[in-house]
Amino acid sequence: MTSPFTPAQEAVIDAAIKQAELRTAGEIRLHVESKCTTPEPLDRAAQVFAELKMHHTKQRNGVLFYLAWQSRQFAVIGDAGINSVVPDEFWEAVKEAVIEFFRQEQYVAGLERGIRLVGEQLRQFFPYDAATDVNELDDSISYGDDTPAKPRR
Repeated sequence: MTSPFTPAQEAVIDAAIKQAELRTAGEIRLHVESKCTTPEPLDRAAQVFAELKMHHTKQRNGVLFYLAWQSRQFAVIGDAGINSVVPDEFWEAVKEAVIEFFRQEQYVAGLERGIRLVGEQLRQFFPYDAATDVNELDDSISYGDDTPAKPRR
């Protein structure tokens, strides 16, 4: 299987994550696989969140975007720290904003929009502090076993 993104598209997504994280102590990741292995993508996102040890951030402010591209499933999930401060409808609003772009087959633009929305909320509740901020999680896209990452050039 191949990645749904070209190296240039991966670079755009990586840059969006890095840009969002420049303004917050929060951590954002994207995980991509071809098919969702659970009936609900949110359940799979929770599994991946744990597998990537995203709950190991000091402020529990990690956010995972999950995309199963062949089965056309998407979820976004946040850790306990961010869940305790964002409005109840926040995650659904982010998901809908992303899916609006996906419906037009603008996948990278949709992910960029979602990452930007999450970054704004994280910045509000977990502001960046240059003196103390540490990048606690890898910013690169992670891939499921069935979707190998394309080699970087």
